[in-house]
Amino acid sequence: MPGHQHTVTIAAPPERVWEVLVDVERWPERIPTVDSVERLDDGPLREGSRTRLRQPRLPEAVWTVTGLDAGRSFTWESRSPGIVISAGHVVERDAAGSRLTLAVTVSGPMSPVGWLMTRRLTERYVATEAASIKQAAEDSAHG
Repeated sequence: MPGHQHTVTIAAPPERVWEVLVDVERWPERIPTVDSVERLDDGPLREGSRTRLRQPRLPEAVWTVTGLDAGRSFTWESRSPGIVISAGHVVERDAAGSRLTLAVTVSGPMSPVGWLMTRRLTERYVATEAASIKQAAEDSAHG
């Protein structure tokens, strides 16, 4: 199954990193690879929550939370004909504060072609998203 994983160390407690991570409505102001976010339900992120995400150079997608371990991790997925994209977000305690791991996997009959077309962009976006969450968490933890 094609995919990509990226990990960063963050000088902020895991609780703060989690707050930044799950505050998806603020992603457009914090993460340059996210143009807009529209939550399609109310309340905190939970299993079954749906979010419409617009990103540069990618089709608009609705992401549905498929797993959530509050304070630690969430996974969501987006489906389009022939492709399922799953994105995992994991926060762990680390000697420096926290470690954030973002992972994307692509499955379905069209996944090899889809991954071939979007691999470099996806890898760049995942690294940018990790760095942006790191920056937001560290700024607020030290400010």
